[in-house]
Parts: sequence; C-alpha cells; structure tokens
Amino acid sequence: MKLELNLRLIALSLGLIISLGSSITAIAQVQEPRQPVENQDVEVIKVSTTLVTVPVSVMDPNGRFIADLKQDQFHLFEDGVEQRIAFFENAEQPFTIALMLDVSDSAKEKLAQIKSAATAFIGELKENDRVMVMSFDKNITVLCGPTADRKLVTSAIERLRAGGGTSLYDAVDLMAARQLKKIRGRKAIVLFTDGVDTTSNLATFESTLRAAEELDALIYSIQYNTYNDVAQTQTVPAGEMGNQVVTSRGEPLSVAYKRAGIYLQTLSENSAGRFYHAAGLNYLKGIFSRIAAELREQYSLGYYPSNKSEDKKKREVRVRVSMPSVALRYRRSYIYSPR
Repeated sequence: MKLELNLRLIALSLGLIISLGSSITAIAQVQEPRQPVENQDVEVIKVSTTLVTVPVSVMDPNGRFIADLKQDQFHLFEDGVEQRIAFFENAEQPFTIALMLDVSDSAKEKLAQIKSAATAFIGELKENDRVMVMSFDKNITVLCGPTADRKLVTSAIERLRAGGGTSLYDAVDLMAARQLKKIRGRKAIVLFTDGVDTTSNLATFESTLRAAEELDALIYSIQYNTYNDVAQTQTVPAGEMGNQVVTSRGEPLSVAYKRAGIYLQTLSENSAGRFYHAAGLNYLKGIFSRIAAELREQYSLGYYPSNKSEDKKKREVRVRVSMPSVALRYRRSYIYSPR
C-alpha cells in the first residue's frame, strides 16, 4: 500500500516538473525573438550611413582667410547634384594631426634638426588639437596615439631613432587605410620624407594613392633631399655608362627621386593639402609653421551622399560660397567607400 502511494507521489511530481518545464520553454519561445530583431535594426542603420567630409579653405582676393562663415553660406555638389550639408565645423574646431616622420638611414646626421623642427611644430598647434606620432624606416612605429597632452607628444618625438630602409608606402597605408579612418572630425597628415620607398612589401605607389582618395583628411607632404647622402654609400658599376647612383633595390636614384616627387605631390593635391620641398632642414621650421597656420583656416563640410550606389568609383565634388570674389581650395574628387 505504501509502495503504491509512493509511486503515485513520484509520478505526480514528475508531471508537475515536466509541465513547469514546458511552460518555461513556451515563455522563452515567445520572448526570445524580440532582442535579435532590435539588434538587426541597429546594425542596418550603422552599415547604411557614410559621412563624406570635405575640408574647405575660403580666401579673399588678397589671399587672406575669411573667418566666421555660416553653414547656410555653403553649397556642396556631388557629380552635379546638390547635397544636404549634415555636418559643419568652423575653423575653431580642433584637428587630429598625424605626424609621420621618415627616420631611415639617410636621416641619421639630421635627426636632431628633425626633432627640433617637429617639436616647434607641435608648439604652434592649438591646445585642444590632438597629435599622433609615427616614425618609419624599414619598420613602422606608432610612438603615441592621438592625444592633446603635449608632454606625451614631445616625449614621443624625443624617442625617434634612425634605422635602415624606407617603408614609406606601408606607413602611408597603415595611417590612411587603418589609423585615421577610425577617427571622426577634422584631421590631417603631415608627412616628412624624401619620398623614396625601398622596403615596403604590403602596399604600393598606386594602392596608397587610392587609399588617400578614400580618406577625408588633408595631406601635407614635405620632401627633403637625401641624394648626396645616398650617393656616398650606394654606387654600382653600370656597364659602359660608368658608375651610377642607385637605391638599395638597384634602381637609379634619379628615377626614384622623380617618382618620389610625383607621388608626394599627388598625395597632397588629391586631398587639398600642400606639397613642400625643403631645400635644407633649416627651412623645415618655417614650413611646419605655415602648415600649422593653414590648419587654423579650414572649414569642414560633411554630407551623406544621395547616390547610394556602392560602386567604388571616383566622384566629383564642387563647393560654392554665397559671397562674391572668393577663392576656394578643397578636394575636387574622392573615391566613395561605403562603411
């Protein structure tokens, strides 16, 4: 009798457990889909928005910067179609500046001057401008990330050390295609190099020019002359032509320098920055000073393209200002890169 009663109690308990488990499962099945649907909606919004930023300088007929312009005075067109300006920053807004310094073996004797000029450049920026420092020879080193702390930046510059090789293309690719793309707001690259690449193995002349066209940043290139420094160490017989100065890859240095000049000028022109040739390092502080002054004279316009095509093709950009007799400088095209 007791055995029969115990068996009935056990069966009843199991029935309750199974029933309760079924109820919990049913509740879970009803409630579970709500969260994934919300996440999917948010993700769609993130993927479908791409802000294109256009830095603009506005000058009067005498070449002086015109300050205090308002957003409604600007008109922006992409491929002839006017775009709604969704983002506007005046010249008072801070910059993020990537200082890229070539410290390859040809810079060994000039390193003290390079450090001094770079430190002076940092001193001319606004207090709330953020700076990151990258050095490159054969290797690429990010000495400090974006920061407004001047002590950290000057300490990074002091840690510069010269080495062998020049991975210029790899350094530009790392900065343009990776580092700066993660940063919002006004930004610029200040690139100091002879422009002759000898050790890059990931990026090329062409791929980095394309990456720069996808980047919404000004690029200021400063080319310094290392021809005589390299000529003292890199000579090989060249048949009946006698000795010829070559790079470490065996390319005639005259050819490498011609390509270097074209490369640096194209980087700057495509981004509405400027190209400078430093005849000597004694000119470097003056060049850095002019770049710092120009960074204080930039508006930034941003828009979401009405053309939603994801083809990575070059698009033409035009900017107009509702004011007579002004000169504008801005990038005239870009390659759309949907995010």
